[in-house]
Amino acid sequence: MKVYTTDKIRNIALISHATVGKTTLAEALLYASGAITRMGTIEDGTTQSDYHEDEIERQFSISTTLLNSEWKDRKINIIDTPGYPDFHGEVNGAMRAADTGIVLINAVAGVEVGTDAVYRTARERGAAIVWFVNRCDKEHADFNAAVTSISESFSTRAIPLQIPVQPGEAFSKIIDLLAMKLVSYDENGKSTVADIPADLQAEAEAAREQLVEAVAECDDDLLEKFFDSGELSDDELRTGLRTGLAEEKISPVLCGAAAKGYGADLLLDFIADYCPAPDARGTITGTRPNSDEEVSFPCTSDASLAALVFKTMSERHLGELSFFRVFSGTLDAGTEVFNSSRNVTEKIGQIYVMNGKNRSDIAKLVAGDIGTAVKLKDTHTGNTLCSKSDPIVLPEIKFPEPVIRVALESKTKGDEDKIANGLSTLHEEDPSFIVTVDPELHQTILAGQGELHFDVIIKRLKEKYGVEVDLVEPKIPYRETIRGSSQGQSKYKKQSGGRGQYGDVHLKLEPMQRGEGFEFVDEIVGGVVPGKYIPAVEKGVREAMDQGVIAGYPVVDVRVRLYDGSYHSVDSSDMAFKIAASMGFRKLFKEANPVLLEPIYDVEVRVPEEFMGDVMGDISSRRGKIQGMEAEGQFQLIKAKVPLSELYKYSTKLRSLTQGKGLHRRKFSHYEEMPGDVQAKLVAEYEAAREQGS
Repeated sequence: MKVYTTDKIRNIALISHATVGKTTLAEALLYASGAITRMGTIEDGTTQSDYHEDEIERQFSISTTLLNSEWKDRKINIIDTPGYPDFHGEVNGAMRAADTGIVLINAVAGVEVGTDAVYRTARERGAAIVWFVNRCDKEHADFNAAVTSISESFSTRAIPLQIPVQPGEAFSKIIDLLAMKLVSYDENGKSTVADIPADLQAEAEAAREQLVEAVAECDDDLLEKFFDSGELSDDELRTGLRTGLAEEKISPVLCGAAAKGYGADLLLDFIADYCPAPDARGTITGTRPNSDEEVSFPCTSDASLAALVFKTMSERHLGELSFFRVFSGTLDAGTEVFNSSRNVTEKIGQIYVMNGKNRSDIAKLVAGDIGTAVKLKDTHTGNTLCSKSDPIVLPEIKFPEPVIRVALESKTKGDEDKIANGLSTLHEEDPSFIVTVDPELHQTILAGQGELHFDVIIKRLKEKYGVEVDLVEPKIPYRETIRGSSQGQSKYKKQSGGRGQYGDVHLKLEPMQRGEGFEFVDEIVGGVVPGKYIPAVEKGVREAMDQGVIAGYPVVDVRVRLYDGSYHSVDSSDMAFKIAASMGFRKLFKEANPVLLEPIYDVEVRVPEEFMGDVMGDISSRRGKIQGMEAEGQFQLIKAKVPLSELYKYSTKLRSLTQGKGLHRRKFSHYEEMPGDVQAKLVAEYEAAREQGS
């Protein structure tokens, strides 16, 4: 493929709520640009983007797909992303590679909760934002309502560059406000351009005036010119629009019907003419390896190399593919590069540009371009590739925090190592899920973005590594502590012929502030317990704390004072004092008003207002405490504190309550005492299990 210079490259990511039509729009863009000769469909499993078996079977995107087309002597790299929140990590990676986010809006539904999530990700990246109101050919399509929902939801002035004529089932014409022309489409998606009819002229002129005013407001000189003359020249309008978009001062809105190809050519025109080139950012900033020293490279092809791997994927018969964006310098095929994130050298063999699963060789990639390399041994998502003589580490990709956790159990004994290796490799492909082996709970915990996310992971684990697992409810890391104080003596004395065992300690237990942990205080005076045995006393206490007393959970926030005791010159030993301390701690703990603590999580739920009552009622039923509510555009943000034990599969329940329109985030807050009835049940279960075990 032809090597394009940096200023001729455009990098866009298609992002949206689920099922708004990103993959179909990508297909329409490829078809309009001549990259493909016919449009595939999701229903037939023939699109360029959704080519994996999982995606064809489920009929929606699971992985980011890299595509490209050529238009007006520009290379347009198109990144098609999933819309389901379970795969939002893919959006995070894609937006590190893209300079513009094309946010699709459903002309019927307007802004949805998933729109909010992807918009936030794009804004955090500093990407330019372009809105594309899709499905203007559907019954009840309302372009103006969709534009209003954008402005209200994101406190931004959404400015139409186009107007759909008769949105709904009869839709086939678009007024282009930049050219002031009417664009009509035939059944094959081919367009013809004509003058705007008289009956639409007034509407077009009013919308054009709003557009010109919005562009003028992006620049003081243009605003002064607009106030003086009431108009901008075509060149001034184009320049102001480019500047306003690059500086995030304007939110242009385009429209179409991707399934029919309507509007695809106009979107390509806009991307080529107005979306920022990669060098619009000027420089890329990172740090030197193993240092806080900042370093910046210019986004030019003759600068030092800096490339970021934003996705890793394992392809059958090909191996591991590394998707990367070159931010600075030039990456040539057949050269060695330095992975500064892992301090290893990699050999770059062939470099490819991708259109779904189809790949084409390219000799090199210059600053701003996107491509893939195969079989890099130690390079994974988020790693930086650079020159060893002038190294840089680019900021890592931030992936969403997990919102659901489950425990894994192998269906076949002996598969544990294969499962661990498989999950480790899958995590390199998809860092938005995390696997931990919890030594306290004696479980392997899988944390991710939703049940659908887990379904895909487990299926790939079986297909690629031949192992099967069951998903079960994870145990909760409860804690034990005390409310009151207690003190007393504990003596361990054993005589069995020959040398005996003797240890005698006097302990006092006191509660500490929540989160302070544990403190052991040696108050022995006069050597009644020799100093050499003091560490054994503390060790005995710590072992008892680790094992738990009333329900088998670790003890926290307790101060233990060793204030008296006695010893035997022959029979005393470290072991005797350790046993005495352990026995004494257990006895005194039960006398100090013991309680169980449970982990409490901060939960934020974002939902449309009509679902607030149901969601708040559900949170209350989970022993949650509402902390507050606030409006965010068309949505309500509910903040609550909820016990972790009540959050199992909450993401699934939330989607059920809100028709798939609710999202939530959570993070650990603190431990607090659990209600007495819940504690009694846990203690009874523990005692029953101990009796069965004995």
